[in-house]
Amino acid sequence: MQTIQDFKDRTALVTGAGSGIGAACAKALAARGAKKLFLVDVNESGLDALDLDCETVHVIGSVAEETLWDQLEPQLAGLDHAIANAGVGGHGQIAALDFAEWRRVMDVNLDGVFLTMRSAMRAMKENGGSAVITSSSTGLKPIAGIGPYGVAKAAVSHMTRIAALEGAPHNIRVNAIAPGGVDTAIWESSDDFKRSVETAGRDATIKNMASTTPLGRFATSEEIADNILYMLSDAGSNLTGHVLVSDGGFTL
Repeated sequence: MQTIQDFKDRTALVTGAGSGIGAACAKALAARGAKKLFLVDVNESGLDALDLDCETVHVIGSVAEETLWDQLEPQLAGLDHAIANAGVGGHGQIAALDFAEWRRVMDVNLDGVFLTMRSAMRAMKENGGSAVITSSSTGLKPIAGIGPYGVAKAAVSHMTRIAALEGAPHNIRVNAIAPGGVDTAIWESSDDFKRSVETAGRDATIKNMASTTPLGRFATSEEIADNILYMLSDAGSNLTGHVLVSDGGFTL
């Protein structure tokens, strides 16, 4: 029986690894035997703060920069796993949204995932591998006021299915995770969140936001990382093209 723990001697790429879900994934991969991790983030201090028991390559920059991937891709030969997790928050109603804000979110949350997956799938083409894309429950359930974010996440869920079909002949599995609320720093980009924190405090704000979730709480980054590593690992060897909803019942 295959287990989720088996990443011994594997190499993996994790984007958005400097905090939140990405950092939790990097820590879990290292703890479960990964040999080498390529960690990508704009947050250099976040990457430096990771204390991992394996070889790491820190790549500082935006996943939306094609030159970053042009330089990194030759180093990824023989890659076993990839987690396309980097993302930014985005808020505003469509009628009031300026195009620059729309493009800011799409650059990272859609174009960045495309560039990540293109390089990862090229690196896995000879020996196979697996990848997980971080989508969102807001890509399944429409939420007013986060148009660019929800649209980008819906798009990467469909990208997952296309990549799974294209990767299957090369033994490359591609899945996605669609979290609901997760207590990470991505909320800090919301002005409404900041105002609530100033008034009620962060813990009370998160608790109030989580009240719309049937389980009554937000997930931790570690819980989502466990979901991701299951799909990434040999334990999920028959899964491809699947979008796993891990949202505490939010989309019910």
